[in-house]
Amino acid sequence: MVFQTTLLNIVRCEGIGLHSGLPTNLTIRPAGVNQGIVFVRKDLSKEVRIRAHIDNVVDATLATTLGIDGVKVSTVEHLMAAFAGLGIDNAEVELNSPEVPIMDGSAEPFNVLLKKAGVRVQEKVKKLVVIKRPVTVMEDDRQAILLPSNDFKISYTIDFRHPLISNQFYLIQITNGNFEREISRARTFGFLKDYEMLKEKGLARGGSLDNAVVVDDEKVINEGGLRFSDEFVRHKILDTIGDLWLLGAQVIGHFVGYKSGHTLNHKLLHKLLAHRDWWEVLEPADEKELRRLGITPPTHEFLN
Repeated sequence: MVFQTTLLNIVRCEGIGLHSGLPTNLTIRPAGVNQGIVFVRKDLSKEVRIRAHIDNVVDATLATTLGIDGVKVSTVEHLMAAFAGLGIDNAEVELNSPEVPIMDGSAEPFNVLLKKAGVRVQEKVKKLVVIKRPVTVMEDDRQAILLPSNDFKISYTIDFRHPLISNQFYLIQITNGNFEREISRARTFGFLKDYEMLKEKGLARGGSLDNAVVVDDEKVINEGGLRFSDEFVRHKILDTIGDLWLLGAQVIGHFVGYKSGHTLNHKLLHKLLAHRDWWEVLEPADEKELRRLGITPPTHEFLN
């Protein structure tokens, strides 16, 4: 709960990019304290390092894309959610293409990979971003809010004009490994009627029934159906957890989302950082200090 963490061992995986359709080899290495999560493009004449931070977000069209000096890494949110779900603060992610592989469309393959690597506790205190005042951003009927809380929780509502999805709500306090059980397996989703349009725009070139839940006018067309009856809203929470990890610290607050997405999530973080008196950074000396302050950061089953 108190100290930063990184990996014990190097791990690797490969797959294709959801939007680029390009094959990608990905290697995750341990990193030093206070480094954060850093993406390293190894396929260029000179490697480029991009820190996974909200200040480096350059696009949010259907995915979170990081960039620096014109070099980009896209679709980072599922891997970032896996880092957040295990509380991993510091790691280097090397890849040989501009997009993180989509795997099965959820964070579960990355969660399994990181657990295989093992987690090492480091000799530096974690940073907590404690929300002190409500922060709200809105676009039309969509909104994203951060409220003061003594723990980290997310409540999320989606509302699609579709007989299968319709209105779904989910509330979760991230603790005791429940990210892995309740959120990490939820897959990204899309509508069959939008697929050709996305391809014409150069998106979803790697999309298939193996890496996304696809819905026609009435039903899920994937063999095997859904992993959860409310898999759609759970995946939105997964995306949000990945986006919030772009603060480079654990949020202590209550995120409330209504039809939100990457763009609104990023705007919320920018607004938060622009108002320094709305939050504070806490570096607790020990768990006694956390108890004294009444703060309960997420606990991670893998570390217990």
